[in-house]
Amino acid sequence: MKDLLFAVCLLAGLALTNSVQASDWRAVCLKLCKCEIRPWFSPSSMYNAAPTVDCNDLGLLSLPERLPSDTQVLLSQANSIAKIESPLDYLVNLTEVDLSRNNISSLSDVYLGHLPQLLSLHLEENWLSSLHDNCLENFPNLQELYVNHNLLSLISAEAFRGLNKLLRLHLNSNQLRAIRTEWFQDLFQLEILMIGENPITRIQDMNFKPLINLRSLVLTRMNLTEIPDSALFGLDKLESVSFYDNMFPKVPQAALRQVRNLKFLDLNKNPIERIQRGDFVDMIHLKELGINSMPELVSIDSFAVHNLPELTKIEATNNPRLSFIHPNAFSKLPKLESLMLNSNALRALHHVMVESLPNLQEVSMHSNPIYCDCVIRWINMNKTKVRFMDPDALLCAGPSEFEGRLVRHVHFREMADICLPLISPESLPDQVNLGAGNSVSLHCRAFGDPEPEIYWVTPSGEKILPQMFTKKYHLHPEGTFDINGITENEAGQYTCVAHNLIGADMRSVSVVVNGYYPLPVNESLQIQVKGIEPHLVRISWVQPKGSLVSNIKWSTTSQQPSLQFTAHVLSDVKTFNLTHLQPLMQYEVCVEIKDLQSRYLKNCINVSTTEVSIGKTDDGIRDGLIIGIIALLLIVSAVFCSFICMLWRSDHLYRKLRNQQSALLPSHIKPI
Repeated sequence: MKDLLFAVCLLAGLALTNSVQASDWRAVCLKLCKCEIRPWFSPSSMYNAAPTVDCNDLGLLSLPERLPSDTQVLLSQANSIAKIESPLDYLVNLTEVDLSRNNISSLSDVYLGHLPQLLSLHLEENWLSSLHDNCLENFPNLQELYVNHNLLSLISAEAFRGLNKLLRLHLNSNQLRAIRTEWFQDLFQLEILMIGENPITRIQDMNFKPLINLRSLVLTRMNLTEIPDSALFGLDKLESVSFYDNMFPKVPQAALRQVRNLKFLDLNKNPIERIQRGDFVDMIHLKELGINSMPELVSIDSFAVHNLPELTKIEATNNPRLSFIHPNAFSKLPKLESLMLNSNALRALHHVMVESLPNLQEVSMHSNPIYCDCVIRWINMNKTKVRFMDPDALLCAGPSEFEGRLVRHVHFREMADICLPLISPESLPDQVNLGAGNSVSLHCRAFGDPEPEIYWVTPSGEKILPQMFTKKYHLHPEGTFDINGITENEAGQYTCVAHNLIGADMRSVSVVVNGYYPLPVNESLQIQVKGIEPHLVRISWVQPKGSLVSNIKWSTTSQQPSLQFTAHVLSDVKTFNLTHLQPLMQYEVCVEIKDLQSRYLKNCINVSTTEVSIGKTDDGIRDGLIIGIIALLLIVSAVFCSFICMLWRSDHLYRKLRNQQSALLPSHIKPI
């Protein structure tokens, strides 16, 4: 009987509890929020079907007074909540609270009670300006904290004290001006830190040293221009780093080499001008490299990406000035499969580079101004198994006879075996404005076959060769020209000349210093005749300073149709021999010079070759006659000697035969 009475009381109690709980659900879920079972993933990516209360975007000024007791996830985004005064510690299963996009300005106004089971707290897009010491002490097991897109300018040294289980911390898009190592003293389990989009002036040495388990570091949009060599030291588990949209002028290679297990590197949208030799070397675990959307990137130099045994993908796309990739830029990359180079300013892709990548499977080269000449003829020679992505967007931009045609439709036999150098117009600006005392690097790159050599000509006409180093100028082997400590005396037009055995290409840059640029000087071109012979005329000229000889032309004026000839010479040639001319013929000889102000100077002279000298003709005839007589005497002597020799041999043979006959006859018979 007692057992029956106990059972009845138990059932009545459960019914009453269910009735109260149902009442709670009706009060909250039917009138205000949505209550349902939804998929939920924990910070460690464990799946669960979680009772969820969704109060998003209802214009609430406060949370509902009473929530279902089994609530695990509470969503209250996009409301107008500024304070929370009623604790939630009665929700013993509560693991996630989302209060993003509200009007919270201080964590002291948010009293959620002691929630040891809370794993995720979202406070992004509020009005928080500071985090004070121990402000999160009621959430000792917190694994995810989102306070991004607030107004945080102050974080106390012990704001995150006790959060030794935190895995993910988002501090990005705030007003922080410095990173303090003290913040991270208790965060030794942290795996992901996002702190980009803050006006932090610089990263300090060992800033992240306590984060020994950090796997991903995001430092985007911080206007960083450099990072100390030891800034990432000790982060042995770090696998992913993003420096997206900063102001790095060059690759922070020394700092990156401290990250031993780096797998993914994002340097996209930085004003890096060159990927230089040694920038990405010996990163033995790197798998993917992103160097996209760099507005100033001109070239990837030789051995810039070297000895990366695990690298599978390189993305270098949407770089409007990237016009040159050295044939040896990518070396010892045995696992590279994908090479993304579309939407750049590339004129060509050298076959040596592709052949050096044994596992390469696909290349994206579309939306580049491909110049269909000897350098890229290998693409259509069926010598590679590499697949070119989107081939219908891979078009020839030149020469004019191929312009607009699909690269794959131009037969390799239509392209020359060797070709002139070609300097990409995107590699050099038309004009550079500098202040006195500043320095500048001008990057000139050229494709051609044979591979071209590069030198520069200064406004004064000085020729700067590779590896030359002066107080003002230095020319690197790749073609980068450094001007140091510039003054108004160095203002003017600088010209890059790329040349090989076939010819030359050139491009000029106007350098303005403190608004000063030298006015062009009206100088004339003087031609002098140094010698005239029947078949040769030797000319010389004095050219204005800072000029480049374009070509020399000569043609007959006393013969119809006129015979015309052209020779291309470089700036250091000031004397030229016109050969294979005809005697007693008048020629017009013109020298055309392109100066550094892009003007053409031209001067022409008329000159007549001399006749062949009669004296020299008689001497020639006499010499020929003497030689003929001597030859005739030698022939006669040879014939005479041969005749004497034949006579002697005949007599000798006759005597021998007579002796033999005498020996054969009987003794009583004597020869007649």
